[in-house]
Amino acid sequence: MTSHTGRLYSLALALVVFFLAWAVAAARPWGRAAASAPGPDPGLQALVVRQAQLQREAKLIDQIVAARSRRPAPAPAVRVVNLPPITITRTS
Repeated sequence: MTSHTGRLYSLALALVVFFLAWAVAAARPWGRAAASAPGPDPGLQALVVRQAQLQREAKLIDQIVAARSRRPAPAPAVRVVNLPPITITRTS
């Protein structure tokens, strides 16, 4: 193949075949999803468990915030400090 046009067409065809094969492999039509029986997904079950845990924690946090807002805040302690005056003298 000495023509540049033929080389470009063969390169373009090779790239199309490569990306098509890549897309088919990424889709995995023969993989776990097609062969498995319809049943609960372990990843989905883990998400449901985590969601329930987060909801319990959120409810506990809401109770803590409500309890803190009901009681009055303690008065801040006042401290009187006598410091010498700060004198800055700069010469140029």
